[in-house]
Amino acid sequence: MGKLSILKEFWDFLKVRKKWWLTPIVLVMLLLGALIVFTQGSAVTPFIYTLF
Repeated sequence: MGKLSILKEFWDFLKVRKKWWLTPIVLVMLLLGALIVFTQGSAVTPFIYTLF
């Protein structure tokens, strides 16, 4: 329930404070984190590093 409560609290923060510009930033950070985790130790890793 800990992860769900963090998401709910973040959603409530966005609704109350009207900070909708934070949503794309958080999504990009989550996608980059997932990319790093899923490609760790993969044969695709050298090609990912050339993108950045």
